[in-house]
Amino acid sequence: MTVDPLLTRCPWCLKDDRYKHYHDTVWGIPEHDDRKLFAKLVLDGAQAGLSWYTILVRIEGYARAFDEWDAERIARYGPKDIERLMNDPGIIRNRAKVKSAITNAQAYLRIMEQGKGSFDGFLWRHVDHVPLVNQWTNSAQVPTRTAVSDALSKDLKKAGFSFVGTTIVYAYMQAIGMVDDHLTDCWRRDR
Repeated sequence: MTVDPLLTRCPWCLKDDRYKHYHDTVWGIPEHDDRKLFAKLVLDGAQAGLSWYTILVRIEGYARAFDEWDAERIARYGPKDIERLMNDPGIIRNRAKVKSAITNAQAYLRIMEQGKGSFDGFLWRHVDHVPLVNQWTNSAQVPTRTAVSDALSKDLKKAGFSFVGTTIVYAYMQAIGMVDDHLTDCWRRDR
């Protein structure tokens, strides 16, 4: 996707071409693929305490390290896999975050197996399956959490997920398009 560099974008993405590409092709665009939704949740959890850029430059490393986001395989990871991941420079080597990916794969599979439809349905029901479109005119107006992210965080924790606090969940909701927080003058706004 080639985008005119002169188009107005949300200010947070102007630091770097990688950020711009992520902004233009992922952030705020509704995602409904269960595997991609699972991967993004693990990545957002891995970001806790770090900048998004730290994760953004490692997305391919994460996919490789975590078997292209095959939740069934990840859910079966044991001590040897944890040690392999702790020595993988392509990911954030934080033991709690590595174990969280395994725990989250197990929780994800339970949702899929319990007849709740899909992970997509589990997530998107929190917004009645329609993105929440905000009308922010500047970045200072964009919240870090909302009542909806509080509720989704609570439901994810109840289902057994970890690294899903309300701030992480709100960022996740933005990333998967459940919330459209593109500023009103951003070119992505009406797409």
